[in-house]
Amino acid sequence: MSNNTQGKKTVYIGDSRLLSRVKQIVLEKFNNKRIDICDLSEILVKRFAEYNRRKRKPFEKSVEKAVSELIRLKAIPEQPEESDSFSDDNESYVEYKDTNSVNNLMTNLYKSSPKPKPIDKFTEATEKAPKETLSDNIEKMEDERPVKKKRKIEFKKKQTVEITKSTTTFDDVGGCEEILLEICKLITHIRHPEIYRQIGVTAPRGILLHGPPGCGKTLVANAIAGELNVNYIKLAATEIVSGVSGGSEERLREVFDQAVESSPSVLFLDEIDAVMGKRENASKEMERRIVSQLLTSLDDLSEKDANVLVIGATSKPDNLEPALRRAGRFDHEVCLGMPDCPARGKILHILTKNMALRDDVDIDKIAILTPGFVGADLQSVSREAALSAVHRELDTPEDLSLARMWLQNPQTLSDERLSNLKITMEDFVKATKMVQPSSKREGFATVPGVSWSDVGALHDIREELHLAIVAPVFHAEAWNKLGLRRAAGVLLSGPPGCGKTLLAKAVANEAGLNFLSVKGPELLNMYVGESERAVRQVFQRARNSAPCVIFFDEVDALCGKRGRESSESSARVVNQLLTELDGVDDGRSKGVYVLAATNRPDILDPALLRPGRLDKLLYVGLPAENDRLDILKAIVREKPPLADDVHLEELAKKMEYYSGADIAAVVREASVISLREWLSGGKKDYTVIVHLRHLEQALTKVKPSVSVQENVNYFK
Repeated sequence: MSNNTQGKKTVYIGDSRLLSRVKQIVLEKFNNKRIDICDLSEILVKRFAEYNRRKRKPFEKSVEKAVSELIRLKAIPEQPEESDSFSDDNESYVEYKDTNSVNNLMTNLYKSSPKPKPIDKFTEATEKAPKETLSDNIEKMEDERPVKKKRKIEFKKKQTVEITKSTTTFDDVGGCEEILLEICKLITHIRHPEIYRQIGVTAPRGILLHGPPGCGKTLVANAIAGELNVNYIKLAATEIVSGVSGGSEERLREVFDQAVESSPSVLFLDEIDAVMGKRENASKEMERRIVSQLLTSLDDLSEKDANVLVIGATSKPDNLEPALRRAGRFDHEVCLGMPDCPARGKILHILTKNMALRDDVDIDKIAILTPGFVGADLQSVSREAALSAVHRELDTPEDLSLARMWLQNPQTLSDERLSNLKITMEDFVKATKMVQPSSKREGFATVPGVSWSDVGALHDIREELHLAIVAPVFHAEAWNKLGLRRAAGVLLSGPPGCGKTLLAKAVANEAGLNFLSVKGPELLNMYVGESERAVRQVFQRARNSAPCVIFFDEVDALCGKRGRESSESSARVVNQLLTELDGVDDGRSKGVYVLAATNRPDILDPALLRPGRLDKLLYVGLPAENDRLDILKAIVREKPPLADDVHLEELAKKMEYYSGADIAAVVREASVISLREWLSGGKKDYTVIVHLRHLEQALTKVKPSVSVQENVNYFK
């Protein structure tokens, strides 16, 4: 390479250093010998490390071209020609003549073949050039060689993320004041980084927000950035993934570098579980590399002492790589559970503060009507209520053809009519029936629709359950002031059909708690470890839905006695359930209440009934005469219609040893008998109604499901 004195750009003719190096080695190793290009290339590769990366064949061609150029410039001696015959001082050989005409023909063709044309005009010109010294010719060739048109290399633009300022603050978040207070304590280092430097402690780097979908994780992250008034970088986890090997890790490094450059800043990674799952379960090597890169980037923030807060959000924290959740990374975890009734009221107040509401709208009543609704569901309720008010005011037709005509000929609304457009309480009630809670779609628990009016009896059991579950929820201050410890679990035992499941649903409805019903056998699985995992998932789902009641129906199928007769898998399930129940007792599962029901308490494992687990035992037996009367009144409160000759008091006396399910079966059978008579009577001048004779006939068909001896066994 050399510079042109006439102002031209520097040009290349190959590797000028290769010419001098080839000349040096030829003079050393191949003096007065024929040059072997392969050996010469081998010596160059061993002596100069920069030639190791070149491909062998192209490099040998470059060496051969350099040798030819050196010979032309007379820098090295010309090569001796190969002789066809061998000579020796002591022996003489006769030249061999090939008599094969075909071989002679091919040889003549090969010898008479024309010389190869020069590669380009520059090579042809150098062959006709006068013989000069090596250095002079090299400089001259560099100047005269035509400049090749360089191919434009388009480098990929550096991917960047948008840096914004969030306008959301803590005033826009409702129903989680305690969580926001905890977050305020964790983010003080963004405002005052010098405090942690003074005391010599590393500031918190990561916060992991987890909870059910729609509970407000993204809203809280936006509120943190808006409250701090710092740069905000929002990135979905799926935006990290690249189709090029190594691109995902590069993208992640660029995002963290940009966060450091714009510090103080908040970096929010949404749905982090999509690409940061457990490395042992990863199906591709790329997923493991992404997790490793995130771990390295989080550690680098501590080393750089950057004023950056990283927030991750996920609805499945158990699927994350455990290394992400250790100290120094996402070391602080904040759970955003499902809102209870007061929290839903605060959320609705924030959502409706800019809405035109009538005076009859009661926000607290709407909160009671929306059990199991998260913040996103309440926003949908507000939107549906607004749409209902619009359709009511505009008189939207219900028929399709009329609706199309109405759309094609829109009405002009006056200012007076627009001012009267407001949302009523009826619109909200209608909207609550139209919106399905996302927790119900996602498999989480919802509040049951059974109330104490549907039970009709069992007043003593109702009082016990009220003190065990309802009182700690509604009277928490008095409960804590007395130092009372709530029951870890309640076991309802008694004959089948006595209303154990109905009781569990009614108490959950009264307390306004979410209700998660679990049938015992549905958790069992034939594969090893799957049953225990199902038990853990139930309690994890209840913690996400807290406050929540877990109701284990037919718990004897899940927790039989451990011993020689039981299998190893059933023993592991019992051990797992006992461990989770201990977590409920020690406060790990705050807001989770456990109810269980069984009609075989004698086969339950004794460890399940000790204090601290299912320590409160309630017997739900066959109803007495007064209870049977209450059950009858609850069953026939709306349907079926009864004749005047039906006296429920007399009927209750005849139903001794009948359970609540048996009484309901008697009423249903009487209704079927009445329908059969009405159909056979020709349906003329006859009203469908249940008479006393129908009930008496039903009593002869429906017998008690629990015998006297079986009822006695429950008291042993």
